[in-house]
Amino acid sequence: MPSREPMPHLIVTRPALTAEALRRAVRRSGAQPLSLPGLALAAAPDPAAARGALEAAREASIWIVTSPAAVHFMRRLVPGIAADAPARVLAVGRGTARALGRLGIAAVAPERGEDSEGLLALPDLRDPAGQRIALIGAPGGRGLLTPTLTERGARMLAVHVYRRLPPRWRRAQLDAVLAARAPAATLLSSAEALGHLTTRLPPGVRRHLQTLPLIVSSERLSARAGEAGFGDVRVAASPAPGDLVAAALKRLET
Repeated sequence: MPSREPMPHLIVTRPALTAEALRRAVRRSGAQPLSLPGLALAAAPDPAAARGALEAAREASIWIVTSPAAVHFMRRLVPGIAADAPARVLAVGRGTARALGRLGIAAVAPERGEDSEGLLALPDLRDPAGQRIALIGAPGGRGLLTPTLTERGARMLAVHVYRRLPPRWRRAQLDAVLAARAPAATLLSSAEALGHLTTRLPPGVRRHLQTLPLIVSSERLSARAGEAGFGDVRVAASPAPGDLVAAALKRLET
């Protein structure tokens, strides 16, 4: 009887709150997901202030929503948020646009380049002079959208509905990653998560992770991963769960 091929393990580094779609894609592919969040997500420290900022955003002509997590916390703060949305709502990626759609908010996302550069190339943002734009997300990030749009003449409103925090791992999660042997790969779509994985993991776990193929969502992240000591880095077509999983399985077949 021929021996069965071992089941691939794909390490999911998205925060627990937003990782389920990727975990489902991994399971549908026949692989086994292992959770190693590179970030933790939490509500804004002052919910009243965040709710007030969302109320102020009613006066904006454009909303930019940065992530599915932002959609989750928007809904928690203002359950009927769809009634406040302007005619033009932009999402950084397709996953965010789908999450907004589930709230009844139609959103436009870049067809190519699910990142700040792709968003800035959209027609609505090429000449936003004089328009009030609400940027809904968390503090931090790359810091590209606000200065670029301000330079283009927009009046920006920062709406912080949640926050990103360093992850806290359970011993069982670390042990599962250490036990993962070929075929195994890591899926990554956040530079901030990469920073936490390379600076906060126990040295043995970090070194083991660096021996595995790393699948990233952009060329920019690929360069950062190389600088962080990852030697086998592949770039997926997009941050979408199906694209990350497909790139991982293709790498593991070689």
